[in-house]
Amino acid sequence: QVQLVESGGGLVQSGGSLRLSCVASGSIFRINAMAWYRQSPGKQRELVATISSGSSTNYQDSVRGRFSISRDNAKNSVYLQMNSLKPEDTAVYYCSVEARSTYYSNFLQYWGQGTQVTVSS
Repeated sequence: QVQLVESGGGLVQSGGSLRLSCVASGSIFRINAMAWYRQSPGKQRELVATISSGSSTNYQDSVRGRFSISRDNAKNSVYLQMNSLKPEDTAVYYCSVEARSTYYSNFLQYWGQGTQVTVSS
């Protein structure tokens, strides 16, 4: 099993910045893609940004140029630097990784518990 713990959420004014962190622990043989999702009240969870094992990145159009995803493979960690935050960025942010526990097991998707980001206008 793989456990994910996010941190770094909070309350920030419009135009401000936050940096989210997510650390994976447990039985980890290899981590493939890592990603951040978010979910606002009454809305479906949406993909914010992804980073591949080779560090290729992709972003949702609404955050491109403002958010930056990165990873530290030695620490089994993924980060989301969020700049120029807007009220519409308010959501619970979840990290997710695609990982396998042994050489023989399949890659499975794991989720963190989420961290609240609130941007005030």
